[in-house]
Amino acid sequence: MDKSLYKNIWVYVETTEDGIAKVSLELLSEARKIADAAAEKLVAVLVGSDLDAAVETVCDSGVDEVIVVDAKTYQTYSTDAYTFVFAQLCKKYKPSVLFMGATDNGKDFAPRLACRLNTGAIADTTELYYNPETKDVEWTKPAFGGNLMATIVCDETRPQIGTIRRGVFKIMPAEKKQDVVITQEDIATPQEMIRTLVKEVIAEKATKDIKIEDAEVIVAIGRGVKEQEQTAMFAELAEMLGGALAVTRPLVDKEWYTAKCQIGQSGKMVSPKLYIGCGISGAVQHTAGMCSSDVIVAINTDASAPIFGVADYAVVGDMFEVVPALIDELKKIRQ
Repeated sequence: MDKSLYKNIWVYVETTEDGIAKVSLELLSEARKIADAAAEKLVAVLVGSDLDAAVETVCDSGVDEVIVVDAKTYQTYSTDAYTFVFAQLCKKYKPSVLFMGATDNGKDFAPRLACRLNTGAIADTTELYYNPETKDVEWTKPAFGGNLMATIVCDETRPQIGTIRRGVFKIMPAEKKQDVVITQEDIATPQEMIRTLVKEVIAEKATKDIKIEDAEVIVAIGRGVKEQEQTAMFAELAEMLGGALAVTRPLVDKEWYTAKCQIGQSGKMVSPKLYIGCGISGAVQHTAGMCSSDVIVAINTDASAPIFGVADYAVVGDMFEVVPALIDELKKIRQ
């Protein structure tokens, strides 16, 4: 394969009923840096139905070009249909890189597309680096249950395809490019190629598991909480701050919470405006998932706890004394 024939950095912009997936906007911010480092164009690719509003938002995100496939056929995600569309687009335009979010759709779609294009796919990436010498993207991800980090390179084939976890990168203000090129592609997937048909979409029932990756405030607890009843006051603090309660892996292993609430290399990557860690020692498996938070407050009785190394504010004290005091102060303020 002649890699020199492949140019430009693509981001698959995933859309839902609620608009553009947040991870897609995060990727556009990071992909802008990579496109500049590679001296190539940043191209957003949208596939779906009634995409005018999404296209307008993407054009304000620092992209150079937008490719749009807009048809009722693609209103609901389909592995077969989306793979066919992207395979046609990649063969026609030959992108060097294709980023997509590690959403349910992205993790389903990426490996199938990679197989169709005879290239590689890297899943659940948490770090990206463009190597100017090799002109390859270096993808770093947790391996062996988060006990080490592996860096993977797709150095022989193109395009380089990978999914990136939500919350890894921040959405940064971008300068709108002048004269963004918008290309409408009319690609019809043969009906016989679509082997599944979505007949009804049933919304997921509400649960206590809040999407921590979208929360602006997170109160996190871990191994220091010995009894499940003790979690109530931390949940109260999170609620008073308008945030979400998150946990480390030991509490998921105890089945007190689901993995949707777990922060860390084997959980979710978060970057809230405020993170409050209560009784968390700060093992790298956890801190790798929250170190990009704007403000980090750590509460721990151990003054030498590793989490204080990444904290903006360190509170050396018993969380079962500090947190109730915080709650009392918040109640006084609100009176």
